[in-house]
This record gives sequence, structure tokens and C-alpha cells, in this order.
Amino acid sequence: MKELVVLSGKGGTGKTTIVGSFAALAKRKVLTDCDVDAADLHLLLQPETVSTNEFWGGKTAVIDTKRCTKCGLCTDICRFGAISDEYEVDPIPCEGCGFCYNVCPSDAIDMKDNLAGQWFISDTKYGLLVHARLGIAQENSGKLVATVRQKARELAKDKKIDLIISDGPPGIGCPVISSLSGATMALLITEPTLSGIHDLERVIGTCQHFGVPAIVCINKYDINEENTHVIENNCKQLGAEVISKIPFDNVVTEALVRGVPVVEYSDGSVSKDIKKLWQQLKKVI
Repeated sequence: MKELVVLSGKGGTGKTTIVGSFAALAKRKVLTDCDVDAADLHLLLQPETVSTNEFWGGKTAVIDTKRCTKCGLCTDICRFGAISDEYEVDPIPCEGCGFCYNVCPSDAIDMKDNLAGQWFISDTKYGLLVHARLGIAQENSGKLVATVRQKARELAKDKKIDLIISDGPPGIGCPVISSLSGATMALLITEPTLSGIHDLERVIGTCQHFGVPAIVCINKYDINEENTHVIENNCKQLGAEVISKIPFDNVVTEALVRGVPVVEYSDGSVSKDIKKLWQQLKKVI
């Protein structure tokens, strides 16, 4: 089984747009949206939910008023200000560190599992999609990403599908690391801006650290061709091949507004370049 994860050092580079087009081009695959903090692949693929599942991550302190002696120790030591003067815990600022639980002299505090979000298996016209939604002010997004990927592998094995395409999160944090672990290859989408240059270097370093081969696509390359040359030179020095350059075109926005992958909406230069990119990826993978 092969897994292609599409990443970007920063948001807004066109990563989900390209994954949506891959969904239309690839014949047999399972799709995943690993950007659980701000998932949006479902907006493009318009899925029908097959199953909804709870994601439990982390813990929240709960005070038992019957056992509490109101000594005030927990309110004094909580550095997050999560415990009120009435000895009630606000679950939003509570970090689940367990400090109050450990110092309470009357054992009146319990650490209870926290419902942190949901994950879904959905059906689309392009195949199965595993995606998730992290709850407001919740953490453990890396654990939720791992859950999404594991369920995608189980589906692929059950359906005898040998390819998983993952829309990864931006940045280089815990969700990205969780998305990269065990992947076959990473396709890095960047843009010719100063932040794009800087963040691409960081995500290349992350891929190399975890031993995942990385190749690069420069999206909207013609908005600043000088910066495009800088990216190409940097990638040569870092050992990451630039395999595609896609021009800027308003047709991409038009396709997104209509909720259609751009390769199905238009036969223009952008669609042709994405199709060429996909053919190259199939050979490399």
C-alpha cells in the first residue's frame, strides 16, 4: 500500500485544490483530510457521511462538590485560571495537566476523558473519504490525524485498494509529523512568496528528518518568477526535486466556488499541468 501525503509549509498555497484534482484523476484510492484543525477537502468533494464516530482525547478536571472542602489550594495553583471561586472547572482553559488532581488533599478532583471531536467515513463520487473535525479549543490534533490515517488504511485494506492520498495540514507541527509518519512520499506545494520560500525549507527539513522522500510543486509560479528561481535553487541545494510549476489562473477560484475540482471544470493550462503532475507522481510512487 502506498500513501502520498500533500503538504505545504504554510496555508493558502493551493494544497487542497490539487488534492481535489488528484481525487478526480486517480482511479482507485482512499482519500483522507489530515488537516483536522481546519478541514476543507469535504467542501470540494461534497461527501455523503456514511458513519460518524467520537474522538476522545486528553482529560479535563472535574471537582466533586461533595468531597471538596473548599480549601482553595486548587484555585491557587491552577496557572490557567480554569477553576472558579465556586470550585467549578471551566473546560475551555483547563489544559488537563492534572496538577490540581495530584495536590488536592481531599481527593475531590477527578480527571475525566474529554470528547475532543469527531471523525467521519464519507462517500464521494471520487471514492471513500476519511476526515475529521476537532472540537473548539481542543487539542490532541496529532492523535486525531493518526486515527484518520489508521482508519483509511483499514478501509484500503478491506477494499483491496493500494493507494491513499492524504491532504495534510500546513506548517511543521504535531499534525504534520503525524501525517508524515510511515508515508511513502510527500508532495510539497509552495508559492513564490517570501513566506512560501521560508516555510518550504522548514517542511523539507521535517520530511528529511523523518526519512520521507519529498518532491516539490510550485503553484502560481508566474506571480513572481524571481522568487520561483530562488525556490528552484534552494530545492537543488536541499535535495528536493521541483517536478512541476503551475501558473496562476482565476479559473481555479471559479471551480472552487462551484465546488468542482479544477480538472473537471476546465481544460486550460492549469488543468493540463495538474494532469501532467499526476502522471509524474504515479511513475515516482
